[in-house]
Amino acid sequence: MTNSFSPRLISPAGDRTSLLAALHAGADAVYFGAEGCNMRAASRNFTVADFPFIVSECRRHHAKAYLALNTVIYDSELDIVDETVSGAASAGIDAVICWDMAVVESCRRHGIPFHLSTQASVSNYRAVRWYASLGARMIVLARELTLQQVRHITEQVRRDGLDVAIECFVHGAMCVAVSGRCFLSQDVFGRSANRGACLQPCRRRYRIIDEEEGFEFELGPDSVMSPKDLCALPFLDQLLQAGITGFKIEGRNRSPEYVHTTTSIYRSAFDYILQHQDDPGFADTYRRFAEKQAEELRTVYNREFSDGFYFGKPLNAWTGAYGSMATEKKTYIGTVRKYYPKAEVAEMLMHTGELRLGDKLSIQGPTTGIVLMHAPPFRKNDHQADTAGKGDVVTIPCRQKVRKNDKVYVLRKTGE
Repeated sequence: MTNSFSPRLISPAGDRTSLLAALHAGADAVYFGAEGCNMRAASRNFTVADFPFIVSECRRHHAKAYLALNTVIYDSELDIVDETVSGAASAGIDAVICWDMAVVESCRRHGIPFHLSTQASVSNYRAVRWYASLGARMIVLARELTLQQVRHITEQVRRDGLDVAIECFVHGAMCVAVSGRCFLSQDVFGRSANRGACLQPCRRRYRIIDEEEGFEFELGPDSVMSPKDLCALPFLDQLLQAGITGFKIEGRNRSPEYVHTTTSIYRSAFDYILQHQDDPGFADTYRRFAEKQAEELRTVYNREFSDGFYFGKPLNAWTGAYGSMATEKKTYIGTVRKYYPKAEVAEMLMHTGELRLGDKLSIQGPTTGIVLMHAPPFRKNDHQADTAGKGDVVTIPCRQKVRKNDKVYVLRKTGE
């Protein structure tokens, strides 16, 4: 391609802990919301005062920072949008993700690059060319495009030498509506998906009621409006070959473990592809690699996996279960009281539950990010022990620095 972009893995950040989790796991860029004007109003989000911290952390990890201002904007909000965009430009944020023309105009006025959100539902090359003429530096295509359609667009971008990058989603929740533009939550609860306040009524199970006789019928065994999650890991090599530049993971409302695991898995997949793509028999070896990595993806929140629209309409992509199908369950057990850097030992207080030798632990906080480890031999109340419970003080080897008040969770196989 003639544009100035190289492939980037773009990860979600709903708060500081998830931001650091994404960066530590190898994200090339993170995207995050600001209070009031993004498609994940329920996530913890950031304020303009947080922007310098975000930029500083991203620079330290050689990553880009993208601010999502991708909701519908009303006249009464134009001033706060302008203040937010101005603050983003002053802090050095790399781009704003948007689709409302008022936000586009504000970005142009303040001299900050903008990326076009999938909410714009860009599905053809003429639309790409038009938004590029307005100054869009990256365009997130509609999620309903096939791989062939995406490739057709990137080939024309390359042919015409447009200085614009093409971005697509590779992992995470899919919406029953076109590119997420849904009115069901607004109609049922008065909470608009287009304002970032969706309560996801589509994820529920429903029954049909015969109003004359009162009979009730379940709508089959599946949640008929709830799609499985997108997982492009098995064919990530084909997406790279198709000329896509931005590879986005969905999940600003999901946990730091989800962010860390999905980012690290896709990071390792990118690295594997770039290192081995010219090897004989690469297609087969990558498939085996991806199958193994997919098992790790299943440990965190998911609604089962689908190819999305990349190979045609996903007619069998409706989830057969309500809620998460994660193979691991996270349980809170306590907090860190102190860390001894010379000894590389953490001291924590058990608040509830049980800690066992060999347990998979997640220690997380807004400065630490997330530390994943398996519990090595530890001490309980100054005595060697294999288990610990409520009220116990545990000292445990921990090579990565953790901090006072970091929360400690145990991750066990579902059903244990």
